[in-house]
Amino acid sequence: MTTPILQLIFLLILSPLRQLPPSKPATPTRIQLPHPLPTTLSVTDFGAIGDGIHYDTEAIQSTINSCPTTPPTKTCHVNFPPGIYLTATIHLKSNVVLNIQEGATLLGGTKLEDYPKEFNRWYVVLAENVSDVGITGGGVVDGQGLKFVMRFNERKNVMVSWNSTGACLGDECRPRLVGFIGCTNVKVWNVRLSEPAYWCLHIVQCLNTHISDVSIYGDFNSPNNDGIDIEDSNNTLITRCHIDTGDDAICPKTYTGPIYNLTATDCWIRTKSSAIKLGSASWFEFKGLVFDNITIVDSHRGLGLQIRDGGNVSDITFSNINISTRYYDPSWWGRAEPIYVTTCPRHSSSKEGSISNLQFINITANSENGVFLSGSKSGLLSNLRFINMNLTFRRWTTYAGGLVDYRPGCQGFVNHSAAGIIMEHIEGFEVENVNMRWSDYQNEPWDNPLDFRPSTVNNISFLNFHSAMYEQMK
Repeated sequence: MTTPILQLIFLLILSPLRQLPPSKPATPTRIQLPHPLPTTLSVTDFGAIGDGIHYDTEAIQSTINSCPTTPPTKTCHVNFPPGIYLTATIHLKSNVVLNIQEGATLLGGTKLEDYPKEFNRWYVVLAENVSDVGITGGGVVDGQGLKFVMRFNERKNVMVSWNSTGACLGDECRPRLVGFIGCTNVKVWNVRLSEPAYWCLHIVQCLNTHISDVSIYGDFNSPNNDGIDIEDSNNTLITRCHIDTGDDAICPKTYTGPIYNLTATDCWIRTKSSAIKLGSASWFEFKGLVFDNITIVDSHRGLGLQIRDGGNVSDITFSNINISTRYYDPSWWGRAEPIYVTTCPRHSSSKEGSISNLQFINITANSENGVFLSGSKSGLLSNLRFINMNLTFRRWTTYAGGLVDYRPGCQGFVNHSAAGIIMEHIEGFEVENVNMRWSDYQNEPWDNPLDFRPSTVNNISFLNFHSAMYEQMK
């Protein structure tokens, strides 16, 4: 006979454990990673003085180099408080944005030793083979271009050239202002780029570039101070920019590769050269370019294509553009043409590129010269369209006319009377809703709205095309 104590022990041993709930698998612990956070570093914390006299290069570069390169930081803003920061070339790295505040100026040096040995790296600000970089802040990057003028001349300044170094040849050996070379995700916005000694903003072999709300100023009498040069780069947007400079304002070029998907919108331009120019460096293709809602004022040439090296151009649209062009000294390329489309070999050994599917839509021009459309025997212009255009031709300067300008290369200057549209080597040209008005200029008669030889121009059509003297259409 078992005692009560033994019975209790027995029950405890044999009692099923079903009253305990079954165990559940453990829930894994979730680790919440922080979102990338921007970092801001000030150049003054690294020793920059900002007096415009002492070089701040070392302090600026130390600030850039101190930017974190590992998560959680994504963008590092290098801040320039108000002041003038004199510098030699500075080099950006990935994820760095220069934040040049209002009242701050990044001032480029004017001595040869301020720049690297290689000419293709002569920039005040240089980014090479990096990503997610930019410049902003509302301040100024200044190249001190006037200090590179050897002799001032209202016709065209004579510039200093550092060609004695052997780093480059000719009279264009001067530093550029800002360069992005081989970069991805470039952004330049809300900044003023001023007085470049040579090209101002240079985009080379880059992918995904955004340029907005940028003001560019170059001396109006200085050559080669281009506004924006886009070279061998794809997926580029330029918008809301104000460009006032001596040489070409927006200039796509192809040296080592093609240019695809470039859009420029809502810009204001004045230049002694071409407001928009494709070329003349043109070894590779230009395709899918759009230029829309642009105002061109008092420029030597409005919309230009100078194809000289065998590259082909296709699918280009110019739309909603107001143009004013006038004569300047003939040392500058251009003859006051509102539209200038040419393809011809630069040298006797150069190839001839073709231009096709080119559209001009909703264009208004007030110009001292007519439109020039000139292909070549092996480089035809094909499928051109002029739609909804108003062209007014009148003279208001005293420069001599009577010339067409094939430069660079080709035939140079050629004597030719003024005409509304000069056409050479074209296969397919459609004109629809185009009004052409002429002023009465006794020194240079305007008596030929269309100038072409049927042997070189084929398949042209005109619908609602009107041409009359200016007084008759008031």
